[in-house]
Amino acid sequence: MDFRRGFPDSRCGEAPRISLYCEMTQNGEFLRPTNRRAFLMAAARCGMTAAAAMGAGTAFAQPRPKAAIPRVMTVYKDPNCGCCAEWVAHVRKAGFVVAVRDTGDLATVKASFGVPSALESCHTARIGGYSLEGHVPADVIDRLLREQPTALGLAVPGMPIGSPGMEQGGRKDAYDILLFDKAGKTRVYASR
Repeated sequence: MDFRRGFPDSRCGEAPRISLYCEMTQNGEFLRPTNRRAFLMAAARCGMTAAAAMGAGTAFAQPRPKAAIPRVMTVYKDPNCGCCAEWVAHVRKAGFVVAVRDTGDLATVKASFGVPSALESCHTARIGGYSLEGHVPADVIDRLLREQPTALGLAVPGMPIGSPGMEQGGRKDAYDILLFDKAGKTRVYASR
């Protein structure tokens, strides 16, 4: 950049920077601000905002990227539970990154995450500030994370045959995936 005249040079591929050499002396040279106050005054005289002058953006504002949907979850389960391991394999296959925490005290984990006792199942997971109780299908977890409803989480009470991790041949029992809130109120979020 050539700041002697207050204009960027024409190097290819560089975003132009705004110069604050706005005042010109009698011999045609631009003056450089010497302190913060002079800097802000020069920016105001140039018709710029302080943020633009400080390089907070380029000449054209870029759209903010959308917040990424969380893909990392922690699963709390009994170390001897085979269906929990199958459910973990199901969500990993769907692209989630899973940290498994084996514990013998699931009741404390469930209570700490606000899972109502009527909705308890064999494992509890946490992702994106939500609790997942039981064999919640991965596509429903994706929907929850996209829609972000006001709730504590989702639950599949019990261990329905045919739910992810509970496959038993071709048998599939009908079940509901319930959305629950802090008060323990539920509503059907999805059905299978």
